[in-house]
Amino acid sequence: MQPQRILDVVVTQDERELVLYQRGDRFLIQIDSEDLMTSRAHGSEQEMARLALATLGVRPTPRVLIGGLGMGFTLRATLDQLDRSPGAVVIVAEVFPSVVEWNRGPLAHLAHAPLEDARVRVDERDVALVLSSTTEVFDVILLDVDNGPDALTLQSNRHLYGQRGLEAALAALAPRGVLAVWSAGDDPNFTLRMHKAGFEATTHRVRERPGKGARHVIFVGRKAG
Repeated sequence: MQPQRILDVVVTQDERELVLYQRGDRFLIQIDSEDLMTSRAHGSEQEMARLALATLGVRPTPRVLIGGLGMGFTLRATLDQLDRSPGAVVIVAEVFPSVVEWNRGPLAHLAHAPLEDARVRVDERDVALVLSSTTEVFDVILLDVDNGPDALTLQSNRHLYGQRGLEAALAALAPRGVLAVWSAGDDPNFTLRMHKAGFEATTHRVRERPGKGARHVIFVGRKAG
């Protein structure tokens, strides 16, 4: 087995340690020694983009907000789904500038350099702040910023999955717009919160890799209108 080596270590603004590792062709990002994301399996993130845009249907110039850049797989899947929409705009909110830097550097090849696409804009802020302050309207919002509503790596993300966070997402969506949320597991209470906030909500169980691997959950909510 090849040794795991550290490519970069960053101390975040809230004094947490963010580390990028590589072992062979696999990459891992940890925060305070907890796994945050890996390049090994990303099928469920891609499925989130597919489900959300399939639910949305055809729009001439869709606007998409992605919360969490990760290793670029969700962004790549979104762009691929929008391959017939040259006028689309995709905004990626990523709270860690180092993650953006890594996606322009050692991680760029993993998802075929999605940040180089002319339709992409990067906003280096917490997506919750983007949602609470934006005057823009989106057709789709994709949230993949943690392990899910009830399995948080960062407690600061809790408000994003709460009632106010969902209401902020609803307010930022166009009529019949779509919110999709990635989760490591099911959370019936989160589905109830989505309904209470005003979404028509469904739950989808997907594999982390095509046909195999752990089962993850995608919550999909549609705004009335």
